[in-house]
Formats: sequence, structure tokens, C-alpha cells
Amino acid sequence: MPDKSSRNTAPPDFVSAINPPRLHLAQLPTPLQLLSRLSERYSGPRIWVKRDDLSGSVLSGNKIRKLEFNLAQALAEGCDTVITCGGIQSNHCRATALLCAQLGLKCHLLLRGHRADSADGNLLLDQLAGAEISYYPPAQFQRELDSLLLDCQKAYASSSRKAFIIPTGASDAIGVWGYVQACAELQDDFQRHGIDPKHIICATGSGGTQAGLTAGVAAYGIDAQVWGVNVCDDEAWFVNKVNSDLQSWEHRYQTGIDLDCLSVKVIDGYVGPGYAQADDEIYRCIADAAATEGLVLDPVYTGKAFFGMLDQLQKGRFGSTGDIVFIHTGGVYGLFPQRSHFDFLNT
Repeated sequence: MPDKSSRNTAPPDFVSAINPPRLHLAQLPTPLQLLSRLSERYSGPRIWVKRDDLSGSVLSGNKIRKLEFNLAQALAEGCDTVITCGGIQSNHCRATALLCAQLGLKCHLLLRGHRADSADGNLLLDQLAGAEISYYPPAQFQRELDSLLLDCQKAYASSSRKAFIIPTGASDAIGVWGYVQACAELQDDFQRHGIDPKHIICATGSGGTQAGLTAGVAAYGIDAQVWGVNVCDDEAWFVNKVNSDLQSWEHRYQTGIDLDCLSVKVIDGYVGPGYAQADDEIYRCIADAAATEGLVLDPVYTGKAFFGMLDQLQKGRFGSTGDIVFIHTGGVYGLFPQRSHFDFLNT
């Protein structure tokens, strides 16, 4: 972690000083909650959770913070259609579809996977929101995504519609603002609770939340290391992706933040079988968190990250005293399509 004396500092109104277009769509501020029973069990730093799963009801999760900026930019550019992409159970696609319905924008989702016989979880909400959905085999989706998005945008242009593309997870230069702004909220949380956490942990699946937090702690003078627990790919991929997003953000907005002073850290080793796939220990961790603290995690993002955090806490990565903060990025609707993995609850 950079020495505190070398960290960037910025005025309390850092985001408003740059003034990127923004909508107010999330239910903010979200609570910061102490997990007292789990903290006592693990006998180390106290565990706090920033409850961004409470940023809305069907609009719950971290994506709304980023979409406040992405969708504002779409409207500022006079767009009437939004195109975005993700997996069949993408939290980001669900949030985008519902927010587009709220704003009166057409939403077109490009999803990785095959059309299901019946919709469940996030996909059901996509359909209820009236999104147009195109399905692509995983190999084609991975290989051709950029061209698929552009071709879709061109098709709308030929019909006299102006479409705005939001990338996977809204993780781009615009979306970085979502969690830069969240750090102003975290700063208020820490002051209100009288704590000074040295570690902030989040799941990282497309890198945007981690990028925003990494820039935000520097911008607001929060003396904490941000850790992303990767849920796909590997440490090197995410270090590169987060740095790339930060470079694009700084190039676009000229914030004055010294990117060389930022510390991008990834906790690798908890991906399991792959993206949206989890080992039995993750499902048991999810069940334990719900039964012990009433905290509902998901097997794609937060369950893996929370398990990784607890494992690393036991191994001493976060020290033996003080406070740590876990960013709950939502994902509850991803639980339901994986209900069969919780059959152990019935034995």
C-alpha cells in the first residue's frame, strides 16, 4: 500500500468538481453493517459489510451505482436505445433492463448462452422489463462480442434509432465514477461509526467496481487497501483490466489523480470450477452467512469473495485487530437458478 503521505487527496466534493453526467437511481446511502457474530467467531478484525445489495429491490446491487453515470451519458448524447451484454444470469443486464424501462429507453441485451425453456432469476426479470434479448453460444460471444455490439448498434441506426453501448458490467471509464462516488459515502460511514478500516474487499468480475474503489479511496484520503477477489480469469488479468479502466477514466476526465500512486491488489485462488460455478464450500459459506447474520450472498460473486475474505482473514492477511469492510455487490437473484446446490439443507 502506498505510504499515506504520498496518497492523492481531493476535496470532499471531488465528483461534483469534475461533474460527469449523473442520474440518481439507487436508494442511497446504503447501510454499513457490523457482522458481530461472525467477527466473534473469527477472532480477528471486526467484519463490516457495505450493504449495496440494498441499493434497491429488484434494482439491488453494485451495478446501479455505475449505471447512474452510464445511463446519464446515454441521455446526454440523445440516445433512445441502450445495448449491453453479459451472461444469462447477469446482474448488470437485469439492472440495465429495469432502469431502461424506468427511463423510457429501449433495452437490447446480448446474452452469453442458450435460450432456456423457462426463465428464472435475473433472466425472468429481463423479460418482465421488456428487454429485447439475443442469445449467442459462449464461444461466439467471447470471440465476437465487440463486433456483435457494434453490428447491433448499426442495425438500430439503420432504423433511425440512436443506440448507446454499455460494456460488460458497466466497467469502463464512465462506470468508474460509481464507486469513486461510493467512497465519499464510505468516508461518511467510517466517521459515523468511529472506525478506520485498513482493508476494503469486493468481488471483481469485470473490474469496474474495484477500479472505482481504488481511485475513490485515494481521492477521498481513505487510508485503506482495496482488494478484489476475482471470480473468473486470474490475478494478472484483473490487475491489467483495473489499471486499463483507470487509465481510460483519467484520460477521459483529466481528474488529476496520480495513477502511479494507486495500489491494485487481487486475491486469487477462489474462482473454483469457473465463472458462475462454485464448489460445495461456497454454497455452505452462503448458507452459514444467511443463518448466522441474515446476510444473503450469491454463488457467482459475493459468495466466492466472502469465502475468500474469511479464508484470508484466518491466514492473517488482514492482521489480528481493527476493522475490515466487505462490499456486498448484490446478486440474490442468481441464487434461484442454482437452488439444487442447496439440497444439503434438506438432509
